[in-house]
Amino acid sequence: MRIGIDLGGTKIEGIAIGDDGRERQRCRVPTPRGDYGLTLKAVADLVHQIEREIGCRGSVGIGIPGAVSPATQLIKNANSTWLIGQPLAVDLARLLERPVRLANDANCFALSEAADGAGAGADVVFGVILGTGTGAGIVVHGKVLTGANAIGGEWGHNPLPAPKDDERPGPACYCGRNGCVETFLSGPGLARDYGKSGTAAEAIVARAASGEIEAEHALARYEERLARALASVINVIDPDVVVLGGGLSNIDRLYESVPRLWVPHVFSDHVSTRLVRAKHGDSSGVRGAAWLWPVDHDDRAESAE
Repeated sequence: MRIGIDLGGTKIEGIAIGDDGRERQRCRVPTPRGDYGLTLKAVADLVHQIEREIGCRGSVGIGIPGAVSPATQLIKNANSTWLIGQPLAVDLARLLERPVRLANDANCFALSEAADGAGAGADVVFGVILGTGTGAGIVVHGKVLTGANAIGGEWGHNPLPAPKDDERPGPACYCGRNGCVETFLSGPGLARDYGKSGTAAEAIVARAASGEIEAEHALARYEERLARALASVINVIDPDVVVLGGGLSNIDRLYESVPRLWVPHVFSDHVSTRLVRAKHGDSSGVRGAAWLWPVDHDDRAESAE
């Protein structure tokens, strides 16, 4: 049995899946925001609760809103700031008395969709989360591409490609720069461009469908920017499939318009890359955390990762 944990900023969700990929248990608890020690305890208690209810021990994979620094083995780049600088993998391995595997939550999303989701069977999958922020992960031949600096797939904090005059220098990003992909393609980015901060993407789509010209123009700009941003990825890693998740992935028109719009920006005479919606939706992150462990492993020989 594999246990996956999605360590979010407001909730911690746990799932148990069998070797056949079927869900056997799911539960969630609030995240003790701002308290590292209580967060450790909450994760450990959730794992033990799942194991009591299932009746067997499992491997543990954890999706986190950040990454483990290869240089220090401490957490970096986490928007749950109380995790930054902490030896999360080591501490959880000690509490759970077994090795654990950690990965960025966007990497977990991509792994889930590559394993048994919308990207199943593809050699190279680029998984994108379009929500409050933007994140992405890369899976090659069934394995997450973490990278030498543990930033593989950090697509959202690259500049928007081929910016137009009215897109420079671009909105300020929390990372300290301007014009990041995230500032244009996140939900708040779409609302800002529409001119009414806080407006949900669903409302903008509905207004565009009803004929409101401002909403239609905002969606058209969003589609064209998403096409440019994904074309730059296709030019670098040439994925078989791009899988969209997050709230904005529910905009149906993206799947027809964006592949048409990315063609002029891709350095190829033909673009075979598919753009698809995530199969597992909001469950992909926690499922991907469980998939960090293969079916056949022996955790006695592993160390905390």
